[in-house]
Amino acid sequence: MPGITPPVPLGESDNLARGIGLSFAGAATSALMGFALTFVLTRSLGDSGAGIALQAIAVFMIALSVAKLGMDSVAIWIFPRLILRDVGTIRSTVILMGLATLVGGTVSGLAVVFGSSLFASSGDEDADAVAAAVSAVGWFIPAAALALVALAITRGFGGIRAFVTIGSVAMPSIRVLVAIIAAAAGGSAIALSVAWASVFPAAFVAASIVVVVQIRRLEARSGRAAPPRRDRAVPRTIGRYAVPRTISAALEQSMLWSDVIIVGLIAGSASAGVYGGAVRLVAAGLIVDTAIRAVVSTRFSALLFEHKTEQVQALYRTAATWLVLFSSPIYVVLAIFAPVVLGWFGPDFERGSWALVILCAGATVTFMAGNVHSMLLMSGRSGLAAMNKAIALTANVTGNLVLIPAWGIQGAAVSWSVSMLIDAALAAIEVRRGVGIRTDFRMVAYALIVPVVAFGIPAMAFKVILGANEFALLLALVVGGAFFIAWCFLDRDRLHLHELIARFRRR
Repeated sequence: MPGITPPVPLGESDNLARGIGLSFAGAATSALMGFALTFVLTRSLGDSGAGIALQAIAVFMIALSVAKLGMDSVAIWIFPRLILRDVGTIRSTVILMGLATLVGGTVSGLAVVFGSSLFASSGDEDADAVAAAVSAVGWFIPAAALALVALAITRGFGGIRAFVTIGSVAMPSIRVLVAIIAAAAGGSAIALSVAWASVFPAAFVAASIVVVVQIRRLEARSGRAAPPRRDRAVPRTIGRYAVPRTISAALEQSMLWSDVIIVGLIAGSASAGVYGGAVRLVAAGLIVDTAIRAVVSTRFSALLFEHKTEQVQALYRTAATWLVLFSSPIYVVLAIFAPVVLGWFGPDFERGSWALVILCAGATVTFMAGNVHSMLLMSGRSGLAAMNKAIALTANVTGNLVLIPAWGIQGAAVSWSVSMLIDAALAAIEVRRGVGIRTDFRMVAYALIVPVVAFGIPAMAFKVILGANEFALLLALVVGGAFFIAWCFLDRDRLHLHELIARFRRR
């Protein structure tokens, strides 16, 4: 019947369930370690010190998005296709991408190091410290770019185990350990910023070893262990895809991190620290998005290459349902108990409660579009993605400049939420018109109702009865979690959870 999406084929659904299970475990570990790192920064440095470190990290992440020259997205897009078409060109393609990343990382790193002095003229009392922290982390950008591209290549080859082990578990865990040691030694905001960046060189070495092993395995499996061939069309293909993707990635990271920098420049490092703490909490909800995206992106690319539109539609619908269903509980609880959770960072951070509520609401609504950005990129439309990011970033920066002086960090939260909604809406329209894939908003709306009711009602009840404290939060998690699990089990078919439950039973 028209308008009815066919169910995900059993094999595809099983692969999705298995892959997301592993990816979710890694993303959850990464989020937990990210929260631990934020706790270390805020408790050891206070709001001003944390603001210095978070501004340095923000500059690092924006520069890193340019340093990769889009090679991480290229890897996820092109390697599933080369595996289907021509394994013999994989080795030369990896070498080409590595050289491009080295050049991009070196140029970006030097630009950050020598451009860091601009922060010293901001007028903030911590301006010199911010400039020093930015300069210190800039030296790690080349290694970081190479590490992330190498990890993306392991994903492009069809597996996520190395990506999860190195990128989602080892790196965040070691980063927290190094930060704790630096904080215990009385390290400054600059020292903790360096501790944050110092894990990338080792990650690059580990990821490179995995890539070499995977290439040899692919070549041996295809019977092409002879010296690799070069395909002159591949560099042109990579260039056409990478240039707009580099712009898109830079704009995307600017949207995620520019708020912290602008808050620091306008309202000072203390406000940047408070706002950055709220942003790091919102990032916890991204564990589901990260887990699903890590699995579906390569499948989107391969299925679109084979023109299997119905399977793509079914996979997209299921992934969008799971994204909203499993990410929303985090935001519901964070929004209701915002002062309690922010208070763990220190009493000065509780003033970011309303900003956290706004950020949670914005992230929840944005997720209703599903993995629409991955779909747009894997269809080869990186130019449209770049255009969307440019429009959204313009709205974000304009909103920040207007709203932060008037509303403070709440204005920054409103600006970020609106810009993310604009980006998602544009991508959804383009995917529908260009790829023929549409979002089933009735399904994702129902998936949103489940956690809002299951967690929201108990959380509000316990908050009103017991007050805003840790005990009420714990009860809300326990009761809401039980209600949520029961609802999902009883309505597993409509929520496309039957395969997840079947896998759990088999294990």
